[in-house]
Amino acid sequence: MEDFARKHGVRPSTPTAPVLRRERIIIVANREPFSHERQLTGEITVRHSTSGLVTASEPLVRQLGGVWIAHGSGTADRMVVDETDSLMVPPDHPAYRLRRLWLDAEEQAGYYGGFANEGLWPLCHRVHVRPVFRTGDFDTYWRVNERFADAACDEMGLGAPLVLVQDYHLALAPLLIRERIPDAAVTSFWHIPWPDVDRLAMCPWATYLVEGLLGGNLLGLQTAEDCGHFLDAAEHLLGATVERRRGIATWLGRRTHVRAYPASVTWPSPWLDAAGPVAACAREVRTGLHLRPADRLIVGVDRMDYTKGLEEKLAAFEQLLVSHPEFIDSVVFVQVAEPSREDLPAYRGLGERVRAAADAINQRFGTDAWRPVVLVETHQHARDVYRLLRAADVCYVGSLHDGMNLVAKEFVSARDDERGVLVLSQFAGASRELTEATRINPYDVEQCAHALADALGMCAVEQQAKLRSMRTRVAQWDAAPWATEILNDAAKLCPVPALDSRREALRA
Repeated sequence: MEDFARKHGVRPSTPTAPVLRRERIIIVANREPFSHERQLTGEITVRHSTSGLVTASEPLVRQLGGVWIAHGSGTADRMVVDETDSLMVPPDHPAYRLRRLWLDAEEQAGYYGGFANEGLWPLCHRVHVRPVFRTGDFDTYWRVNERFADAACDEMGLGAPLVLVQDYHLALAPLLIRERIPDAAVTSFWHIPWPDVDRLAMCPWATYLVEGLLGGNLLGLQTAEDCGHFLDAAEHLLGATVERRRGIATWLGRRTHVRAYPASVTWPSPWLDAAGPVAACAREVRTGLHLRPADRLIVGVDRMDYTKGLEEKLAAFEQLLVSHPEFIDSVVFVQVAEPSREDLPAYRGLGERVRAAADAINQRFGTDAWRPVVLVETHQHARDVYRLLRAADVCYVGSLHDGMNLVAKEFVSARDDERGVLVLSQFAGASRELTEATRINPYDVEQCAHALADALGMCAVEQQAKLRSMRTRVAQWDAAPWATEILNDAAKLCPVPALDSRREALRA
């Protein structure tokens, strides 16, 4: 470890078969695609993660086979694995192996809650939450990254697979893998925004993060802006040689290609049939939430996270009722706010403020028959998310800063009836592709309120035209071509003969 310390718009519509000639793929991520939870009755249930990382990446390993290495965080995760801490998933149609790593409470607090989520998360998002950096947290982050790197190297065996390292929890892992297996084929994808170099420099260990990611052959980010920021960091913080037009950073004799691959969703969605027809979804959602059949729905689906602009969304909805009283007693704002990182003070405080704001709006405007805000603070199955999106008159994505935001694309995917309006923050990466959405500045409460009013008043013909265009774009660049392009680029940058020579050496 000593050396450690010293394109956007519409993509091709027809994905080509990956040219990568490897037996399998290894995905290394903190988040597991499936967790097992023990209920009070003793029953063990399976929960499918709806995170953007899983939504984008899981179809790849499901198609190609291989292994997903992740932190086992479910309450019954240890009860269902074999002697290698693994099991085959998905439960209904096993296609790949999930290998779980176990983190103790101290590791979880320092690596995940501390450095990753109190430090890197607010650092990388332009929000008004101060990043917290502690030496002990970074030391733990390093140790846990070593454990993930060890597991990836252990899984390589003789198959010479591609290793795909996922997201900000594992920034050091690409170089740690490279140090153990110098000719490994390593690609990483950073799902959240990459900050500009001045903001990144706030992190005491910024150079370690950049050098860690430069350990891979290929680094994928969400947008061209993110790529430019990373190349700036490589040049100014490390002194790497940067070729901006080609997107290459060279450091210590190694070349890393830095490219944008906007993450997307599976098309068509596997949840559409399960969700049911739009009319049935509308009835079931209103019945389940105790709403009236005539209530119109503004829907938001987020985690309880300060980057998602939940307080700002509630303020805008309240302003809508003030500025446009015609919507009083007729429109309901349903905000899903799935619990997240509740052990961190910033998240607990956010939850308290969001609940208080929702209660205040309901007290100010509500009646015995009409509750203006419905706050849903439970995990939602993907089928239920699609049912809600299919029932919505308006989907409201108000992120203060987001790498992509796949809920926006899921809404577009869900609306095969070509009805409904997407109100989308200009600070979400998805806004660069979904240009027909009603764009908003989430900090401008009055503008957002008027945008919601316009969305509720948009005629069916205009809704259809906008959604048809966005649906074409998402269908052309869904999760399959996203993964295919990463794989094809990785194949070009990680020549198979070099990997074959390593395989032969191991056999000898």
